[in-house]
Amino acid sequence: MNEDMMSEAERASASATAFTGRRGKGIFHVHTLGCQMNVHDSERIAGVLEADGYVPATEEQVEAHDVDLIVLNTCAVRENAAERMYGTIGLWAELKRQHPNLQIAVGGCMAQLDRQKIAKKAPWVAAVFGTKNIGSLPHLLDQNRVAGTPQVEVADKLELFPSQLPTDRASKVSSWVSISVGCNNTCTFCIVPTTRGREKDRRPGDVLDEVRACVAGGAKEVTLLGQNVNSYGFGIGDRYAFSKLLRACGQIEGLERVRFTSPHPAAFTDDVIAAMAETPNVMHQLHMPLQSGSDRILRAMRRSYRSARFMDILSKVRDAMPDAQISTDIIVGFPSETEEDFQATLDVVRQARFASAFTFIYSPRPGTPAAEMEQLPHDVVQERFERLVALQEEITQEDLKAFEGRDVEVMITGTQGRKDAATHRVTGREKTGVLVHIGVPEGCEEPRIGDFVTATVTHAARHNLIADPDPKAGQTYHVRH
Repeated sequence: MNEDMMSEAERASASATAFTGRRGKGIFHVHTLGCQMNVHDSERIAGVLEADGYVPATEEQVEAHDVDLIVLNTCAVRENAAERMYGTIGLWAELKRQHPNLQIAVGGCMAQLDRQKIAKKAPWVAAVFGTKNIGSLPHLLDQNRVAGTPQVEVADKLELFPSQLPTDRASKVSSWVSISVGCNNTCTFCIVPTTRGREKDRRPGDVLDEVRACVAGGAKEVTLLGQNVNSYGFGIGDRYAFSKLLRACGQIEGLERVRFTSPHPAAFTDDVIAAMAETPNVMHQLHMPLQSGSDRILRAMRRSYRSARFMDILSKVRDAMPDAQISTDIIVGFPSETEEDFQATLDVVRQARFASAFTFIYSPRPGTPAAEMEQLPHDVVQERFERLVALQEEITQEDLKAFEGRDVEVMITGTQGRKDAATHRVTGREKTGVLVHIGVPEGCEEPRIGDFVTATVTHAARHNLIADPDPKAGQTYHVRH
């Protein structure tokens, strides 16, 4: 048959057949920018591609650029998100020139926002797909092989919950499980409601089925994931739905650890604190975004709580769980922030004594109300940022020093250094989320990924703990499979 006489479907089939004959459906690599939600979405992207016959690249293949498909899963939270995206796919354009059969796809939040603009500015891109169109990627790639032009599919309404798609999990022992997507808040600095849409909850039974499936597949830890996990169930009038879900996870045999991220202070209720304290496999770790310690700035941000409410939650958490490790997010330099406002933030940080903090210099995000406000001078904001970081570093170091001499139980997730090196250690997180590197004593059992090691902490580093125990000196080292 003459190619001119072939239908579009026939040309796609012929192209795919030729492609498959060379090296399977193709070797792919997913490059992820952004938050935990994006990391989890990338697992779905990988799962969808593998279900369609693609094969994930090895580290060696990625380094050698020996791939047929690169997927960029983008973030839109920061002002420079567009610059990062266009800079990255601009670099990949040279790879495309060197390897004409290479396909480049762009997904995630920036794709949701920029849509046709990406296809126009980067015509070497094969496919553009939004946060609600992960399942469409294989079809878009097939269509691009036929048409030779960027294929764009970005939906504004969620038709298929991402968790219904195939998944290739990055870790077999620690799994993300999404309980909801989207956000109903209207924070003036945030673009997430635009890119992710309104909150939509999964059925509790579906969530628990996925958790059980993760455990059956070897997972020992799950993290329940949502933009605002503790408003789970509010849409159907069940304000206790999230605490019920935590307690239900406590009944799943073989599930050793349960974490969640992120809650919102406005919706954080006492029943969640009780569920955390009373459910043995729910870890005493809490990430609670503060954003600012100034009530005036919180109002300008449209954060529906005030600093007193925030500190009251922390007090209740620590009364119920004295060992709780609490982390936070803080924005420095929000429009109109004064030195007095900033001092209020420092005061809350001193009182709260966060185990760690993700600190950000405010950057205006086009399309958000705060981007239209008068911005502060960069040098003023930078100086405040440095003061905040210095204060938090001091608190973090004091918090970690308190672990020295204590025994901690760590779930092993990897190794640090070569096995034949003098400093070879295994690494993982203890129950409250602190990162711990453990030296394996001479003659002792070498733990595997997924094992639990109880060891004595010997040193507090800047952002983690070191446990190089000497059993002969009475320091603990024990492996549990």
